[in-house]
Amino acid sequence: MSHAVLCAPAAPVAGAAPLLPVVGAQTRVPLVPGGTTRYVDLDAAASARALQSVADRVAEALPLYASVHRGAGYLSQVSTALYESARATVAGFVGARADDVCVLTRNSTDSLNLLAGAVPDGAAVLVLDCEHHADLLPWQRRGPVTVLPTGDTVVATLRALGAELAAAPYALVAVTGASNVTGESLPLHEVVQLAHAAGARVVVDGAQLVPHRRFSLAGSGADYVVLSGHKTYAPFGSGALVGRRDWLDAAPAYLAGGGAVTEVTVAETSWAAAPHRHEGGSPNVLGAVALAAACDALAALPAGALEEHERALRTRLTEGLATLPGVRVLRIWADSDEPTGVVSFTVAGADPGLVAAYLSAEHGIGVRDGRFCAHPLVTRLGVPDGALRASVGVGSTLADVDRLVTALDAWLSEGPQADYAQVAGRWQPVNDPRPPAGLAGADPAAVARGAGCGPATA
Repeated sequence: MSHAVLCAPAAPVAGAAPLLPVVGAQTRVPLVPGGTTRYVDLDAAASARALQSVADRVAEALPLYASVHRGAGYLSQVSTALYESARATVAGFVGARADDVCVLTRNSTDSLNLLAGAVPDGAAVLVLDCEHHADLLPWQRRGPVTVLPTGDTVVATLRALGAELAAAPYALVAVTGASNVTGESLPLHEVVQLAHAAGARVVVDGAQLVPHRRFSLAGSGADYVVLSGHKTYAPFGSGALVGRRDWLDAAPAYLAGGGAVTEVTVAETSWAAAPHRHEGGSPNVLGAVALAAACDALAALPAGALEEHERALRTRLTEGLATLPGVRVLRIWADSDEPTGVVSFTVAGADPGLVAAYLSAEHGIGVRDGRFCAHPLVTRLGVPDGALRASVGVGSTLADVDRLVTALDAWLSEGPQADYAQVAGRWQPVNDPRPPAGLAGADPAAVARGAGCGPATA
């Protein structure tokens, strides 16, 4: 009698496949040497591709598109229900408390500027110097603000934070949930404990945290969190501020207009309570639907799946970079716990912008270069002229990471195969033969200029 040996199927390797399908994962792009290749998007920290489930949900909602909140028509009522349901979904995704309010905004920057206008007059804000500009400039413009230097370790930074909170009264501490430069973070529960013991509230810039780690306002004790749809696998134009109601109900309307009021005369206005108080004008219904769909998809993942996926990718990337001579990975704190999948690095003797242009033109790889809208932090890390940043998401794979390491190795061993020159501050291949697909009529110089936080000149 023969006995068949039954082998259990091999366990899936973390990072070998996308965690969730994203739109355009198989998009091919032209290369300067000729031919095309599958585009490798390692710039999820800037803007993450939309999930396929998000695109499907928007396609379902688009035929139901109508005015919101004040329409008697059936589709208007459906759109209103979609919008308010999305608000509840987003609030639930970040663990909002029963009495918290969720204001739907354009993005994290919009949300933080809104909150800056709601902090009581004259109250001081404390922020670290490792923040993204979105969590620094609104407080600088508002004032009074103290910018606390980041310590060399997490322990030293928390000690300095506690000392500053004991030395002066603050209404609010603004802190990143995860750095957009290194993926590192401070332990939020300790930050919250220090702030609350001193009578201060805490706002978490969740732009880089919420799409990559489970977060709960109720569980962390934080008072507010902000997030951006375009970093949470939804299209541009949606975001949220979620948190305690009292400041938001007392603040001036963020946008004065229809929908933000209960009664208007030529002499005076009665403003609605939050969230509508701060959502004047016709809202972005499809953006809200998209953001809610992304939240649903991420919430449905098994516990720990996001961490495991990014851990595998980040480990593969940092180990690969460690084999390349002259490549240095940036870190804020030597004692920080597990970062998200954001890795910034420098290549000795190379202009980051030139390397990024080479990776794009000759290998079809998209990374970020420059100072990442975090100029004080990048300067503190010793690279005032900028660095390179690779960032992964739910659509990234080990093969994507390997493509980057192989391309960097080719740069170091062979150098670029094309000639490059700076156009309006950005490196571009000379006589670039690639067609600007989808950009018919666009000014190539305008495309090259890009955004202010990318080039090292920003």
